Amino acid sequence: MNLQWEKISASPLKIIGRLVDASNATLQAVIEDSDPLIKVIYKPIAGERPLWDFEDGNLASRELSAFIVSDVAGFEIVPFTTLRDGPFGMGMVQQWIEVDNKVDVIEFGQSDDKQLKRLALFDAVINNTDRKFGHLLLDQSGKLYGCDHGVAFHKENKLRTVLWQFAGINFDQDEIHLLGALLKIDWREKLSTYITDDEIQALYIRIQNLISDGKFPEPSQNWPAVPWPPV
Repeated sequence: MNLQWEKISASPLKIIGRLVDASNATLQAVIEDSDPLIKVIYKPIAGERPLWDFEDGNLASRELSAFIVSDVAGFEIVPFTTLRDGPFGMGMVQQWIEVDNKVDVIEFGQSDDKQLKRLALFDAVINNTDRKFGHLLLDQSGKLYGCDHGVAFHKENKLRTVLWQFAGINFDQDEIHLLGALLKIDWREKLSTYITDDEIQALYIRIQNLISDGKFPEPSQNWPAVPWPPV
């Protein structure tokens, strides 16, 4: 773990603002003893609204699970995330990404950029039910990150995303290799603290199905394929 990640995981947090458009308590904070200053997002579990279709666990643990999959499997798509105590109790704390405000995220999000393709595969793996344009974070260097993964890993297929431009496209060799590697990882050992056994089993099944299908999933006719609002 690098020094910045260590500070995000353990050093005192100071709240400096709130993201008022978020449906759950989402606070901006800084790491008090950091130089240069480290900004983070802090989502206390106490500020979560219960969801009828995600009865088990909490959103913070799902956010952490998404980071673990991204980090362990080498997607490198989710900013560093941890579960820790803060001013309002236990919650998810995630590295703040300074985005390039010159980029039209909706226009970019409808492109065929390779980073979006990687993110679309990641979303299919974790069964992301809420991939909006506003969850695409493109930093000053052009590196893409994805955020807000609190409603992922459901045991039923519920993929909802704005990234359908890759639907039906066959996986390339790198994507096939990545899925094969995912299948060999002991996700029970890595995720059982945060999501249920049924959800972990469903993760394995999704990976197997993606390998068998050999292509990016297509929108379902059984549930809304795009989150609302899409931004």
